[in-house]
Amino acid sequence: MSEKTGQLALRGEMKTKIIRASGPGLGWNLRNRLRWSFVWGWLTTWLAKVFSRFSGIVTLTSELSIRAKLNGRWVNFGVVSRRVENRLFVAYVVDDWDSGANVIDNFNYHGCGTGAVAEAAGDIALGAECTTVLNPDSTRATGTKSQPAANQMRTIGTPAFDGAAAVTEHGVFTQAATGGGTLMDRSVFAVINVASGDSIQFTYTLTLNSGG
Repeated sequence: MSEKTGQLALRGEMKTKIIRASGPGLGWNLRNRLRWSFVWGWLTTWLAKVFSRFSGIVTLTSELSIRAKLNGRWVNFGVVSRRVENRLFVAYVVDDWDSGANVIDNFNYHGCGTGAVAEAAGDIALGAECTTVLNPDSTRATGTKSQPAANQMRTIGTPAFDGAAAVTEHGVFTQAATGGGTLMDRSVFAVINVASGDSIQFTYTLTLNSGG
């Protein structure tokens, strides 16, 4: 029996396509960044970092970044707010340190809503928290925590929607169910309109600024 040998050549090509998130447009950026709350948050955050650096006194600063999947397309809104740490959060941390009565790592649930009143340190809840338009209903998104730097804590949560809403606020809470839990920080921003099937990815970063 004779043995035959040969070569089989395969040809083809593979193409890749990189899909980058687009921006929300100049109009949205102007509406958000010209708000007094946004300007004041940017200024005080910068001053707090400078103050800590030269005085050695610790300050806390925070920022909220957003990107959203709207009608199947990712839109990067960037940093939308830098305000404001809540008095309830401060008291919660003190109680945890004092007696272990609380658990600080419970601050990992992302709520959102349609309230537009400016942030205040005395806020105890969102102005008008989303409930039935969330998927699942009345359930805040559980965050994924990380440490981008030794002095930073970050949590990223992505609520999904099965209804339409004009989202203008965000908060980090201690529980998944809407309508309860301790509020860590409430942020307000220019309206982001969502529909069924959309989602918003919230990235909240808390920074402890020290001297040096």
